Amino acid sequence: MTDTVDTSAPPGGATGTRTRRYSNWARNTTLEDYSLRYAPKSFRRWTPYVVATTALGGIAYLADFAIGGSIAISHGFGSALLAILAAAVTIFLTGIPISYYSARYSIDMDLLTRGAGFGYLGSTLTSIIYASFTFIFFALEGSIMAQALELGLHIPLAVGYLICALIILPLVFYGMTALSKMQVWTQPVWLVLMVAPFVSIAVQDPHAFSRFTHFAGDSPTGSSVSLLGVGAGAGVALSLIAQIGEQVDYLRFMPDKTPANSRRWWSAVLAAGPGWVVLGAAKQIGGAFLAFYIAGHVGLSKANEPIQQFVSGIHTFAAPVALGLATFFVILSQIKINTTNAYSGSLSWSNFFSRLTHRHPGRVVYIFLNVGIALALMEGGVFGFLNTVLGFYSNVAIAWIGAVVADLVINKPLGFSPSYVEFKRAHLYNFNPVGFGSMLMASAVSIAAYFHAFGEYAKAFSPFIALLVAMVLSPLLAVATKGRYYIARVDDQPEPLFAEDGLLSAVTLTCSVCAEDFERPDVAGCPFHAGAVCSLCCSLEKDCHDMCKSGGPGGGPVDLGMPAPAGG
Repeated sequence: MTDTVDTSAPPGGATGTRTRRYSNWARNTTLEDYSLRYAPKSFRRWTPYVVATTALGGIAYLADFAIGGSIAISHGFGSALLAILAAAVTIFLTGIPISYYSARYSIDMDLLTRGAGFGYLGSTLTSIIYASFTFIFFALEGSIMAQALELGLHIPLAVGYLICALIILPLVFYGMTALSKMQVWTQPVWLVLMVAPFVSIAVQDPHAFSRFTHFAGDSPTGSSVSLLGVGAGAGVALSLIAQIGEQVDYLRFMPDKTPANSRRWWSAVLAAGPGWVVLGAAKQIGGAFLAFYIAGHVGLSKANEPIQQFVSGIHTFAAPVALGLATFFVILSQIKINTTNAYSGSLSWSNFFSRLTHRHPGRVVYIFLNVGIALALMEGGVFGFLNTVLGFYSNVAIAWIGAVVADLVINKPLGFSPSYVEFKRAHLYNFNPVGFGSMLMASAVSIAAYFHAFGEYAKAFSPFIALLVAMVLSPLLAVATKGRYYIARVDDQPEPLFAEDGLLSAVTLTCSVCAEDFERPDVAGCPFHAGAVCSLCCSLEKDCHDMCKSGGPGGGPVDLGMPAPAGG
């Protein structure tokens, strides 16, 4: 199932094709969820609370417990605590501008990256980085679920991996419409089961928390703080920085911010955007504590497995049903997060392949691709290489995030880049050296540091090097290029999206290619088709050769026949 094109010439002598017809999957907004587009006002019907709850529902994952336990076992209590907190502060601060701009402009991480210094094709590489995040963590979460199936139901790991992959597919087909209901309904049960073991231990064995501060694990420096341990541990935790992409996949459905809902809007954006890491850091510390608490019973090699942690934790207050309840909790947690991983992965792959192939069969197709890659990683035993995989990945992920954040918080306020976020192909250069270049250079330096090019301490803190290099290079390159590679062509009509009151954001225009109606922010003028064209049809067009940006005959602005917004 894919999109098809009627190649007959349109009336009026225009050079473009007449119509493009999408498959039923791509045309169904309930399935498609505007995977390659601006999320229109008419679709954003959820309240800030529902959007935030849905976004935070995906934070139910238990990899945090595994990560926290692994860091504590490797580096001891003191280094683990500082590493987790340092990573959390970094992730929170970088998440604020990304969350705001995504919710403000109703666009996902890929569309935001395009306009934040990467260009239309430059952000293709970041789509792969983001897709890698979703299938790596799908595999890690699926492995944790398979461990629970093995311990609780005696299902072999290899079979459990397959079950963990297949069970997600029907749940993620219907996108935000179904996920919002599932996350809201299951959240209270999940919260109670997660917190209960810690409350029980606090009541029955309150001194366990003070003993935890002396936990050394396998660290050669014991429980005391080691700078190398802090850096290495933070590097593992910083692999989660790309989680902000999954948060904004939901935040793009926030309603418009108005004077009436401003406080609720901001609360939802901050809580569900950067605020995810507050719960994430708490879970990592909780995982470190539970690893210490059970290490004497199961050994250090299994102490970072969440199923082992929660069987022992629940045993303190519900011994007869501890195994069954822990198995249920792990399965519930992993379903909640892996639906998000599969959903976000489908969005990222859709963006990637639409630009390379100029075809779009629908978001649903790429769910199978993402889950298939994750299943292969699970069968390959990715959980056993947790620290290595995440430590390396964090170098690339943080270079990308750093470049985007630098554009949003430095370049835009200082006027080095446009104040708004442009995401349409018709208005963007293919490559912008500001974001794309700074990310590549920051990644190269940090990866070299990770492989000992600059010594032991540089290896430990290589993700922070990536962040620093990206944030310094971005404004320097913006000044050096005078910001000329951000906007290739300005539309002759002001975008209603940029009006402060947002009153015209629901005005629709008919795409001259697919003949569907789209809200104005998702439409550009197209000289090739002699009229308005939606952003997706524009992305999939392979015969125009970007003539609208060439400055030649037929290029330049196209009048869409729409009045400018008031005050424009």
